[in-house]
Amino acid sequence: MARPATSTSSGIDPAWRTIEFVSSLTAASDNTKSAYTSDLAAFVEWCASVDVAEPVAVDRLLLRRYLAHLAATRFAKRSIARKAAAIRRYFGWARRAGVIAVDPSLGLRAPAGEGRLPRVLDGAELRTLLEPESADDDTEPPWRRRRDDALMEMLYGSGLRVSELCALDLDGVDLRRGVVTVWGKGGKERRVPMSHAAIEAVKTWTALRRDVLSDASGGALFLNSRGGRMGARDVRRVMDRRSATPTHPHALRHTFATHLLDGGADLRAVQELLGHSDVATTQRYTHVSKERLRSVYSNTHPRA
Repeated sequence: MARPATSTSSGIDPAWRTIEFVSSLTAASDNTKSAYTSDLAAFVEWCASVDVAEPVAVDRLLLRRYLAHLAATRFAKRSIARKAAAIRRYFGWARRAGVIAVDPSLGLRAPAGEGRLPRVLDGAELRTLLEPESADDDTEPPWRRRRDDALMEMLYGSGLRVSELCALDLDGVDLRRGVVTVWGKGGKERRVPMSHAAIEAVKTWTALRRDVLSDASGGALFLNSRGGRMGARDVRRVMDRRSATPTHPHALRHTFATHLLDGGADLRAVQELLGHSDVATTQRYTHVSKERLRSVYSNTHPRA
């Protein structure tokens, strides 16, 4: 008989050693770690409900039952696929760490995601982010306006992930050559060109950066009002202030890639700029471009 589950303050039985697993994900972003922690906590809770109290008691049939349970409770296919990926990653680690002898998740398949196309900002949405009407707001400190300008121009002009943007240091930006050096997923370094608008915006911001400088600033390029390094939530708040409709920092990255392909850029070149390890990830944007062409055709051709 399985022993009763013992909850911790985090809601995860220590027998599963989930904290050790998450700590082993040294190359993963904070968002990925948070998602894995949440997904595994839900899995462990479900296991407890069916009297399975430790990872050694999990077999392939149980994992398939769990995925079926998720489908029955109307989770989206993309969500189920993500949870299955977290489970496979966990059990792969558990086998290597000696927690279990056999990995029950080998070959575990989840429903394919819906393949939702990335959302691309239209001209009006882009203008409100890059050239907001609040430009003449006398109540806003000059440093904040110039910092926010630089943030938006870097996200759109270089197609950076928000995590890459927040991790930037002053010495990672070469304004004379117009390039920025970022560390992407998996700790991979890449150099990305900067747009002329981004170069000018960063020059203006760095001249005012001293207005919020503090002992916590270090070499961080972008600082919050307390002088600390900006985080993803800080960037999201900037977008919320500027945008009339809800959006996300990643939408600027999607727009960057799609506009390059619309302009005739080579797919492999866009892959390098985005830091994608697999060109198939970049190919999503070719579908976006086709959809945009169809929309233009349908709305403008007299015989459409």
